[in-house]
Amino acid sequence: MASSSSPATPLLYACIAHNTTILSECTTSATSQTSSLASVLLPKIKHAEPEKATFTHGAYHIHLISEAPSEHPPAQASAGGLSFVVITESDLGRRIAFGFLIEIRKRFFAQFPAAETDFADLPNYGAAIFNSELKNLMVEYGTTGHGRDDAISNAKREIDDVRGIMTRNIEGLLERGERIDLLVDKTDRLGGSAHEFRVRSRGLKRKMWWKNVKLMGLLGLVLILIIVTIVLSVKGN
Repeated sequence: MASSSSPATPLLYACIAHNTTILSECTTSATSQTSSLASVLLPKIKHAEPEKATFTHGAYHIHLISEAPSEHPPAQASAGGLSFVVITESDLGRRIAFGFLIEIRKRFFAQFPAAETDFADLPNYGAAIFNSELKNLMVEYGTTGHGRDDAISNAKREIDDVRGIMTRNIEGLLERGERIDLLVDKTDRLGGSAHEFRVRSRGLKRKMWWKNVKLMGLLGLVLILIIVTIVLSVKGN
């Protein structure tokens, strides 16, 4: 999986998949839950017809554009199994997210033409060469005014009204076991956060203890100097 130390962007994770096979992906988020969300969503995409949808899960929005065989000539039917997915912070808004998806879809087909590529034959990460393109666009569309303007223009041009795109809670798609998996992942992250908090607390306590020791030492030194000065003054008299 491609990751980066690039500027923080509200586009946290993106992938391109053929059915459940991830061909290319990139994450800019430190949490593993974004990729977990994608892995439970992909098997639920049926590709019976083209779809644009948004799913919610806590602080995340999962946006997708999925292809269908009916969109492509018979010789290019494997392209009908493609899905373009991005997971964002919930307050980003859908225009930027779908503008991003439209752009990566266009660039992906330019690099992997449907007429020349059998996507069903590609293995996991079979289009990993596209990872850097995902990363660059995630940063550009998430952090720059120019990128966001481009994303919004894409959405306006390609989608009549993003408000008409169905928004659903991802929990409604999942089986009980899958919901438990996500809950366990969330619990693990909370446990990790608690551990990190305890480590930081211990570090802060040690830091404050050393600060107090240094302060007491300084006060002791000042007191000794005062006593020595008084003693020398008395002897001088």
